[in-house]
Amino acid sequence: MKKLLVLGGDHFTIPVVEAAHQQGYHVITCDYLPDNVAHKVSDEYVNFSTTDKEGILQWAKNNHIDGIVTFTDSGVVTTAYVQQHLGLPQIGPLESVEILQNKARFRQFLTEHGFNVPKAKGYKAYEEILKDLNYFRWPVIVKPVDSAGSKGVTKVESPEKLKKAVEFALQYSITGEFIVEEFIEKQGCSSDSDSFSVDGEFKFISFSAQRFDEKAVGMYTPAAYSWPSTMGEKAEKELAAELQRLITILEMKTTIYNIETRVGTDGKPYIMELTPRGGGNRLAEMLRFATGVDMITAAVRAAVGDPVAGIEQKQYDGFWAEIIVHADKTGTLERIEIAPEVEPFVKEKDIWFKKGDAVKEFQSARDAIGTLVLQFPTAEQMEYAITHQGIWLKVINL
Repeated sequence: MKKLLVLGGDHFTIPVVEAAHQQGYHVITCDYLPDNVAHKVSDEYVNFSTTDKEGILQWAKNNHIDGIVTFTDSGVVTTAYVQQHLGLPQIGPLESVEILQNKARFRQFLTEHGFNVPKAKGYKAYEEILKDLNYFRWPVIVKPVDSAGSKGVTKVESPEKLKKAVEFALQYSITGEFIVEEFIEKQGCSSDSDSFSVDGEFKFISFSAQRFDEKAVGMYTPAAYSWPSTMGEKAEKELAAELQRLITILEMKTTIYNIETRVGTDGKPYIMELTPRGGGNRLAEMLRFATGVDMITAAVRAAVGDPVAGIEQKQYDGFWAEIIVHADKTGTLERIEIAPEVEPFVKEKDIWFKKGDAVKEFQSARDAIGTLVLQFPTAEQMEYAITHQGIWLKVINL
């Protein structure tokens, strides 16, 4: 029985564990939170921070694992580090993975290789940016170089508000670094979706329409997704070609990716982020619903060196949406109401909280209450449901 080490233990790790079990693997989950939900369904749990490269490497070496995988952002570099040092199947070269996981290095890499990219620079202290205030066109986005889930992100309209944004970003940075980049105003919706390469060639690429709750505290935290995207065929083809060029330069291998892209008001398509892991918010599961392509199983098989199958470009079976269920205010959950006219389109409810549980206002992905998966026969029905959530979906807390 092959032994697979899975870094992470939150709700989004459970499908990874389940997929590995279906392949007959022995699954060990790993993070520093023993009570995390995925540890309850794995065969074994080991307590390390997912960023503890040396600790996890030594444990993996002593326990003779056959592969390592992660669907959590904090574990990506550690995964590549252990793979390289133990000669395990790799998602890509460690140096390439480190570039992809550091927003400042990634922006610099894109610039050096002629990709469309906003002006951006990385810093370690607020004082460092003062000499560059005229370098940027305002507004700018300030965020940690190494965080996920939209944590620590602020849009800053003028230099006077920069210091507070920097302090906020540094609260969420593991390395104590932040990036400032020009804000790219988008046409339509940006995209945040998962894709998969086999031996360095994209076999499945997807684009979504990423939605936000502008009334939420975390107004840059995704609150819903839908497929297909709103970007148009021309932009999608150009982005697909640039994404392939990117992973070819980086010599990436067989892996799942979470990819964020957008088309600017300047008409240019931009690669905002590409990280070799499955995205949060069940994106790979959503694409399995919509297309039948199972990237989760492919990812765990690739991690232990087994061949992958079924990764091919497919059309969406209808119009799909995922709602990130969240509360407007901090309190105690009373109930969640879904209007009867929408119920027939709900394919799955995954609610993580019960009546009486404490819930928080929606500031980052970790404040989600659960998800809803919906399928619609027409684009118009889907768009109406997404843009009128306040009418048919009620999260009532006290």
